[in-house]
Amino acid sequence: MTKNKRSTKYLVLTALLAALTVVGSWLRIPSPFGEFHLGNIFCALSGLLLGPWWGGLAAGMGSALYDVIFYPAYISECWITFLTKGMYGLVAGMVYFAGHKRGYSKAVLGSTFAAIAYALIYLAKRYFYNGLLLSGLTAEAAWIEMASKLPATVFNAVVTVIGAPLLAITITKALKRNHLSFE
Repeated sequence: MTKNKRSTKYLVLTALLAALTVVGSWLRIPSPFGEFHLGNIFCALSGLLLGPWWGGLAAGMGSALYDVIFYPAYISECWITFLTKGMYGLVAGMVYFAGHKRGYSKAVLGSTFAAIAYALIYLAKRYFYNGLLLSGLTAEAAWIEMASKLPATVFNAVVTVIGAPLLAITITKALKRNHLSFE
């Protein structure tokens, strides 16, 4: 495959995964831990399918676009969303594409590392940026507010670690079967 064709395929799939991330972030699903969305699954899936750089770009763009389209009040923070969610795709892709052997267990590993990294950054943002800086909470109140997000964050991470690898392996097999793989 020529370099131009390969770049075009990556660009198109990046745009598609960014759009799926927007839609996945918009779909809210109730759970015992509060609402969760499928956006994180698509962030991890972007890295698993496209690799770290294109996957990080798709995850970050899709999530930032979601903020701009559906929550214009967050437009001043969309760059933070771009970086944190972009990191989700970046980490998943870095782990999955490290070395030569890829498969379901490595996709689970990539999704797990990405989910943990994102959860830590998200919770730190809730504490420092949202709690202390924006809301002017005391350290104890910011800690309590951040801790209240922990159950939903863990649930969302578990759903992503299960869902993204299943989708990645299924999609990769379908692409190969139809001679559309990137390799």
